[in-house]
Amino acid sequence: MVEVTPEIEQQDFELKDEDLKIETSTASGHGGQSVNTTYSAIRLTHLPTNIKVSCQNERSQQQNKATALKILKGRLAKYYEAQAEDERMRLRGELTEAAWGNQIRSYVLHPYKMVKDHRTDYEVHEPEKVLDGELDGFIENYLRSQVK
Repeated sequence: MVEVTPEIEQQDFELKDEDLKIETSTASGHGGQSVNTTYSAIRLTHLPTNIKVSCQNERSQQQNKATALKILKGRLAKYYEAQAEDERMRLRGELTEAAWGNQIRSYVLHPYKMVKDHRTDYEVHEPEKVLDGELDGFIENYLRSQVK
């Protein structure tokens, strides 16, 4: 079985500041020194894809922002990879397994000689000619079957 598909190159994406919505809030959780008084929690929203990431693990807003950006880049990479895979599947079309019963033609060389096209039921009793490349009869019959 031969499968021909176009090669889709991996696109590197760039996070632009205008594509990000940055929100800050106070960290939630158990009480403690400066937990509910400083705006250290960060929520990033990537506007084109609406992917949201929030982080409040660190004490400083800059550390939380750096962590959230790493997570957002990872999720965006996964998102764009899934989009590329969907495009490959769309271009590839339906896949049939190369297994017994899925063949287009049968070649019988012994005890009798015959080549049969299973799509059109066209038969030839000279398999040597078909094996040498005489396929015009098969092509014509297949095209006729597609016009109907």
